[in-house]
Amino acid sequence: MVGSYNRLEIARNWLPRYTGMELDQFGDYILLTNFDYYVSQFAEKCKCDIAGIGRPMQAATNSAGLSIINFGIGSANAATIMDLLISRRPKGVLFLGKCGGLKRSTEIGYFILPIAAIRGEGTSMDYLDPAVPALPSFKLHKFVSDRLVERQFDYRTGVVYTTNRRLWEHDDEFRQKMIRMSSIAVDMETATVFIVGHCNQISRGALLLVSDVPITPDGVKSEESDDRVTSKYSDIHLEVGIEAMTKIGEKGEQIKHFSY
Repeated sequence: MVGSYNRLEIARNWLPRYTGMELDQFGDYILLTNFDYYVSQFAEKCKCDIAGIGRPMQAATNSAGLSIINFGIGSANAATIMDLLISRRPKGVLFLGKCGGLKRSTEIGYFILPIAAIRGEGTSMDYLDPAVPALPSFKLHKFVSDRLVERQFDYRTGVVYTTNRRLWEHDDEFRQKMIRMSSIAVDMETATVFIVGHCNQISRGALLLVSDVPITPDGVKSEESDDRVTSKYSDIHLEVGIEAMTKIGEKGEQIKHFSY
């Protein structure tokens, strides 16, 4: 308790404050993203309004009760939104993010469904002991996998390395560390989403789109290359997320979170 507000009351106050959307307007299932484009495309596809223009986060909810939130970039923002979502207690949260591929098998445009994430970002250490693995909720990932298979999309599974560092591409020691850890990709949010979701008893997952291959000489992401990836693959990425989270809601299957 801090002053007259407990943790839940603070979250109930801050989620509408950050997003411009009232608590009862959020659905039971949530898509998270880092990009305005995903929110605008969601609103266009689902014919719904966008809240939070000019605020730190933007959000929208469709008629089926599925919401999307653009929470920004980085592990600190990922932790913030996963904390604030305790005010809504969603039944499932799926992060639609981009990542850098670290293997020859992770070509640009492929999807990655992480089986785990390495906690290199530091933020998650404020929540749970470093020995606790960052894992998704299996049943949620099963629904996402089913949608990918139904649509005959190739995807990879493996371990993602999550870091706070944005400019690491020319740090050979850092690159070799990720290779030694058998990471399939690198991003800035997945481990945090998994750990803070676990801490807050929120079922969570991530479907990542390989947007660059930063370990190759010409593979570092630029504004131009990212625009090409967005125009070619992002609509499909969003569609799979919408289908997966809509169908899991329609089936009415509870994604159980176990505490130990």
